[in-house]
Amino acid sequence: MSQFMVEFSLANMDAAFMAKVPEQRAKINELMEQGHILSYSLAADRSKLWCIVNADSELDVLETIAGFPLIDYMKPEISELMFNNVVSLRVPMFSLN
Repeated sequence: MSQFMVEFSLANMDAAFMAKVPEQRAKINELMEQGHILSYSLAADRSKLWCIVNADSELDVLETIAGFPLIDYMKPEISELMFNNVVSLRVPMFSLN
């Protein structure tokens, strides 16, 4: 399995777009829980969105993002990653003693 960076250009944030945002967030959360998406980030000016996708091929990435409720408002650009370093926050273990 490989990792892919998908950079989306966003356009036409009209009322129809905004109405689909909750459905998009639910889909992203589902894909993250399943391990298909590792990260999901939105630019402060809301013009770009990035996600890291676990997939076997670029075709698999396309199939994954095709299921996004907002895909009609997104122009994706896909790049296979050589590596993706991530800082993971660790929660301290609590003692029951």
